[in-house]
Order: sequence, then structure tokens, then C-alpha cells
Amino acid sequence: MVIQKTIALRPYSRGYHIITDEVLAQMPELSGKNGILQVFIQHTSASLTINENADPSVRTDFESHFNKVYPENAPYYEHTYEGPDDMPAHLKASTLGSSVSLPIGNGRPLLGTWQGIYLGEHRDRGGSRRLVLTFIGE
Repeated sequence: MVIQKTIALRPYSRGYHIITDEVLAQMPELSGKNGILQVFIQHTSASLTINENADPSVRTDFESHFNKVYPENAPYYEHTYEGPDDMPAHLKASTLGSSVSLPIGNGRPLLGTWQGIYLGEHRDRGGSRRLVLTFIGE
């Protein structure tokens, strides 16, 4: 069985946000199912990753660290016409990635105790983001 749908996330502020519950709420078809859920973001300036879902300081540390690694206004950036946050956003998105895959058991993600899906919003005003959710299983 394959289920696929595209959903829109509300606009998030720049930073890292746990979206696990929001994603799962859009897939009621998972109830009782076993398989794999792939979540893909259709944007080049935002990313997805799985990490700590309990302590919010992890998310602020992510933002601080990636801003240091990929600073705005680096003198060697050529892609600057969409603003100083644009090229760093592309670099952050490429580093973290555009998709995550979750094992699903009995309709629930088989994540570790402290794991959740992060949306990395790397633009100051990224707007709504589209995700493609694909479930493959029984």
C-alpha cells in the first residue's frame, strides 16, 4: 500500500521547530499500519531533520551554531539578490537535508524517547512550506 499527499505548514519563524505532531495529524490513514513514512520538503531554504524533542535549548543551539558556520553577508557569496539570509539558508538546507524517513509501527512513529521531526526554517520570512508525505507499508 502506498499513500501520498502534499500538506502545507503554516509559516514558522526563523529557527528550528518540532513538527512531528503536525505531520502525523495529516496522516490519519496510518492508524494500525506498519511501514515507512517519508517526509520531504519542497523547498531549498528550509530543511528537515530528527533530533531532541524535549529541551528547547537544543533548537536554539542549532540556530546559533548554523548561523556561525554559515554567516550572512559572507564576502564570497555570489547568490545574494534575495537577501542576506538566502545563501546561508541554501547551505543550511543542503547540510541538514530535505527529507526524513520514519519507521511506523501500529500507526505510530517508532522514534526514540527524545526524538522529533524538526523543520529548519532558515529564512527570516520563509512563508508556508509544503511537505510531501509518502507512506509505504501494510
